[in-house]
Amino acid sequence: MKINTLKNIVLSTLFIAVFNISFASETKDGGDDKKFDPKDMIMHHVQDAHGFHLWDWNGHAVSLSLPIILWTDNGLTTFMSSAFHHDDSGKEVVERNGAKFVKLHGKIYQLNEGANTVAFDDKHHATNASKPIDISITRNVFMMWVSVFVLFLVFITAARSYKKSENNVPTGIASFIEPLVVFVRDDIGIPMIGEKRYKRYMPYLLTVFFFIWINNIFGLIPILNGANLSGNIAFTFTLALFTFIITTFSGNKNYWQHIFWMPGVPVPMKIFLMPIEIIGIFTKPISLMIRLFANITAGHIIILALMSLIFIFKSIGIAPVSVAFSLFITVIEIVVTAIQAYIFTILSALYFGMATEEAHH
Repeated sequence: MKINTLKNIVLSTLFIAVFNISFASETKDGGDDKKFDPKDMIMHHVQDAHGFHLWDWNGHAVSLSLPIILWTDNGLTTFMSSAFHHDDSGKEVVERNGAKFVKLHGKIYQLNEGANTVAFDDKHHATNASKPIDISITRNVFMMWVSVFVLFLVFITAARSYKKSENNVPTGIASFIEPLVVFVRDDIGIPMIGEKRYKRYMPYLLTVFFFIWINNIFGLIPILNGANLSGNIAFTFTLALFTFIITTFSGNKNYWQHIFWMPGVPVPMKIFLMPIEIIGIFTKPISLMIRLFANITAGHIIILALMSLIFIFKSIGIAPVSVAFSLFITVIEIVVTAIQAYIFTILSALYFGMATEEAHH
């Protein structure tokens, strides 16, 4: 049983690594006549986008279009991302609601009145266009909704299995979920927060753990073409902000006393420690934000960089080396998906525990 499981993991990992080669070989415009630029390709895949480029078929791109929602001087403007026909160079002009739009380097620009094409300066920046307020459904937003739907489906199914069970014995998906919930409770919640106070924080800790983990897993699926939510700094910032807010409002008298007037130390040291502790209030969530973002993004960049070696050297001889190292990094990435969810959750629980800890006499 263990051998078969290990075999399936290795085969799945090898598939993920090899399948990434097809994406590493793509350029932004999908053409083969353009000189391969590894930096351009890597940044294209790790950044957010307005649609999914799934694969190429007979010279045509197969994609999933997403709605573009813009707020301009003319009001709300909506259309599908397919209107740009996969153009990212600003050549395709889309006219909607009395305004003209172009897509340049993954961003939507509105042409100035009277302009029919976008003009560039020496640094290839648009000179006759401006950015409207973009509230589009990007692929990261789309995958966030998908992950929420999957989590609802998984936990509702698990809850129903307990209702059907006479002895509360987990079956099906519940047999997989229960050990993880118990792990978060017994190895994160209780040790970090305390047995008296951990229950009020468990809904948040469980949500963060499973939400980050499932999105990290989605980020490893090649066909999603870089839809990596945890590699988006806005996503990690929002999660860290929630942890910061909960920590701040959970702080008791002892917590704030240790920040503004450290007990048990001389007065000059109290004055010296106070600004350091105040800075620490903000550096803790910032470290949460950067740690998750940097670790997930770095893994994807390394894999794509290793695959790029095949096309940089233009030699089939380098392919086994690139695939082997990419396979190794992909295995690590699979482990990191759970580790980063664990680290974010345990540090959040640690901050909650520090905020609610009673004074020791």
